[in-house]
Amino acid sequence: MLKIGLTGGIASGKSTACQLFSALGIEIIDADIIARELVEPNQPCLKQIIQTFGKQVLLANGALDRAQLRQLIFSNKGAKQQLEGILHPNIRKQLIKQSEKVVSPYCILSIPLLIEANMIPLVDRVLVVDIAPEEQLQRVCQRDNISTSQAKAIISSQSSASQRKSLANDIIDNNKSPESLDLVVTQLHKKYLDIANNISTGC
Repeated sequence: MLKIGLTGGIASGKSTACQLFSALGIEIIDADIIARELVEPNQPCLKQIIQTFGKQVLLANGALDRAQLRQLIFSNKGAKQQLEGILHPNIRKQLIKQSEKVVSPYCILSIPLLIEANMIPLVDRVLVVDIAPEEQLQRVCQRDNISTSQAKAIISSQSSASQRKSLANDIIDNNKSPESLDLVVTQLHKKYLDIANNISTGC
């Protein structure tokens, strides 16, 4: 099974690219969705988070207070490492488990922290969605309703664009029109189908 690791900086357009691949019949395994499921009430990961950070990271209804936790980890490097130590091994297990059940010709593993979490070995090819820094900053602020300084802190905590591109097998330039993105995804889809077919036939 050909596994494509799709990554990119925050607000670069990863979700849109995934939607386009999905529309072409390709299964998407999303690390962000897995992460959200892992911290639902009564899940072991949430219990570990409470034990580590205390009940201050919970809302009144017992759900995880994501805004409070985000503020904590971006102001405390040690806390960020503790959270990653809880979540990343479990995300990795789920990515492997779900990819083993894929029935489409190839699959997309959407992993925002593909590089940072050392998950490149899980995939066969790395696909990076790239966007201009100024456009990225504007999108983050608008999408998450946060200040410019908060957005810059999140962006700087991730791998740089040059680091991602240096490890990429394929790059989507998402600085153009939606139609352009659609065309690029269609071209990549054909390319990945050829690679997957070669793998299956042993070529």
